[in-house]
Amino acid sequence: MEESMMNENKQTMNVTVAGGYEPSVIKFKQGVPAEINFTRTNDQGCLDVVHSKALNFSEELPINVTKTVQVPTDKAGEFSFSCGMDMFSGKVEVG
Repeated sequence: MEESMMNENKQTMNVTVAGGYEPSVIKFKQGVPAEINFTRTNDQGCLDVVHSKALNFSEELPINVTKTVQVPTDKAGEFSFSCGMDMFSGKVEVG
């Protein structure tokens, strides 16, 4: 599990998408704005989309293009995200 990079007013985590999510568990501090930078590095089909109903995002991930997703940190808990076919998943822990 990796801790996110943080300054006083924002937390950022970089996630590589290649046969899954690395890291697949992301920890953010509650109450500090957070974002995840997803970068897909191979062309495995269903990883071309990342989505999370719990965190209210859905993004297409072109190869070698970083897409940034804002993560709400107002509530503590564990929130999952996954690929377009829900075969690969990860989670965000806010606390």
